[in-house]
Amino acid sequence: MHAEVVCVGDELLSGRVADANAAWLGARLAEHGVPVLRSTVVPDDVPAIVEALTGAAARAGLVVVTGGLGATSDDVTRDALAAVLGTRVVRDRAVEDVLRRRYAERGAEPPVGALRMADVVEGAEVLPNPAGAAPGLRARMGSAQVVLLPGVPSEVRAIAEASVLPGLPAAAGLVTRALHVPRTPESAVGAALAGLEAALPPGVRVAYLASRTEVEVRLTAAAAATTAAEALLEPVVADARAALAALSPIVDDVPLPVAVVRRLTAREETVAVAESLTGGLVTGALTSVPGSSAVLRGGVVAYATAVKASVLGVDAALLAERGAVDPDVALAMAHGVRALLGAEWGVSTTGVAGPGPSEGKPAGEVHVGVVGPGVQGVESLQFRAERDGVRASSVAAALASLRERLG
Repeated sequence: MHAEVVCVGDELLSGRVADANAAWLGARLAEHGVPVLRSTVVPDDVPAIVEALTGAAARAGLVVVTGGLGATSDDVTRDALAAVLGTRVVRDRAVEDVLRRRYAERGAEPPVGALRMADVVEGAEVLPNPAGAAPGLRARMGSAQVVLLPGVPSEVRAIAEASVLPGLPAAAGLVTRALHVPRTPESAVGAALAGLEAALPPGVRVAYLASRTEVEVRLTAAAAATTAAEALLEPVVADARAALAALSPIVDDVPLPVAVVRRLTAREETVAVAESLTGGLVTGALTSVPGSSAVLRGGVVAYATAVKASVLGVDAALLAERGAVDPDVALAMAHGVRALLGAEWGVSTTGVAGPGPSEGKPAGEVHVGVVGPGVQGVESLQFRAERDGVRASSVAAALASLRERLG
């Protein structure tokens, strides 16, 4: 079985909101043996949604639609599905009761329009929403199963995990492994694995997912049984890991922040972070990992030069002589936050995010400091990207620099 995803929303087409649902659904459905062959974005418009639904249901066995199930006048996905099925939108009293209880628990009455979220497509199965108000819906369109989900990513994931993914055919015989390589261009990763790709055994494929922080290599094997797929994939993963290790000092099975937290946990050590241009993004990347509270002591956003001196103890004379964007300042920041928060490791970032120069330093100049038990070091980097890109690359540099020293 194959799937298609239809994402509904004017805000997605205008660029005001980035779509986080299609990528997540693609990954999770693939893990269940249902690859997504097409993703489509359409506006909050009944004819456009009807056209997308009709086309997707003709091509795929599963169609997942996100968005347009809320309480406002532009939430018209239910109307589109009803139009396709030749049925109508009706009020579900059980869902309405749940909504009224939610508001009553807050001591409030439902606002005008809120009960629209209790409207369902007649004949469709109602899928409870563990993370929000509007339920999902499931119906048949010819040979296709159509699932409507809200647009909020947390609600998409909650309903999918509870009511959609468990009902899919078991992905027996399909096994995927991932390798993560930070701070390495996708082209270099592809070149390193070119020989391996040319000699892949039947049933094994390679896919690449590049971001600003790392390249994820996904290796998938399909066989008659899961054990056979695992046996087929194991030597390929080993060969891929060896080829990538010749390219990069870091090749992990998990994303970079997770790898850092796991290594610190295994070593029973802690880290503290001092950030200037990244403004808390390094600390945020670490706290996104479950279990990070055991290894992260805390972070200091020392954006102003004076704070680098008064809070982190960076020598005022050094700051006056060289400015805040300097390798020795980065090292002093790492020492300072390590001592201030009582951690085994201190990590720092300072630089110019852009778009223009600062203190006579060009946009993209970044210095990352790492101090730990018996080791210290600074990386001086020059990134060529827009402001957000410089900051994202700086986060990756800080975490990768620490990861390399953790072994």
